[in-house]
Amino acid sequence: MVKKLKIPSLQHLSRNWRENPTQIQKELVRLAKNSPTFNYIPLFSAVNDLLVLGQSFEQVYEGISIGVKRENVRDNFLEVLPLIQEYFDGVSPNFYQTVAMRYYPIGQDLVIPFSPPLIYGVGGQICFPWFSFWRTNPLKEQNLSLFVTLVEEMLLQDPDLDEAKFEILDFSAPKGDRARALFIQDARDIPRVSHSEKTEMLEIFAEGFLRAQNQLVSEPEETDKDVLQILDSRQIDLFDS
Repeated sequence: MVKKLKIPSLQHLSRNWRENPTQIQKELVRLAKNSPTFNYIPLFSAVNDLLVLGQSFEQVYEGISIGVKRENVRDNFLEVLPLIQEYFDGVSPNFYQTVAMRYYPIGQDLVIPFSPPLIYGVGGQICFPWFSFWRTNPLKEQNLSLFVTLVEEMLLQDPDLDEAKFEILDFSAPKGDRARALFIQDARDIPRVSHSEKTEMLEIFAEGFLRAQNQLVSEPEETDKDVLQILDSRQIDLFDS
């Protein structure tokens, strides 16, 4: 069966950006042929259940414990859940609100979905948290700057979000430490890329994406395998088989 690239999210685009189209092509083809076997949609659902629907921590914890069958994946999620609860207990929001999906065009007919989980308010301040649930290799340096630049541009186009406080909630495990921890980054402290840099970076990604797509189409079809594929509507899986 031919592997097909799916449209990446803004976060996946930023994570997989490389300095030239050939490197991006190589990375995307590698990932297409070795697609992740799980995603973090249960955690995004847990955030919604805890904050928007008002379910108790115990109910959400039990739901993941029962609903996620693979032990290593279940343990992964349950390690993150208390950190989510602790964060929101600490900020004590006055309200929560879900946010509709937006789209960011980057060229060559490639439009990237941007799906914020929610916003919340504290004392008149709108806050926009971005959840990064990857255990390893969180966004950093130029890739992080690209992501923040693109997200900020999207926020500034929305009169309801243009003055929101933008924070990245990084739930990865620190190097040398197997346990996850929450590292909060205020987006104001992260350098932006210039307009010309952003344009060039997006052109490079679009070209690499097109090359990867063409390579996968031109290669011989592979035998279909029984691989667990759970698609993520929030941190969208790049690939489909």
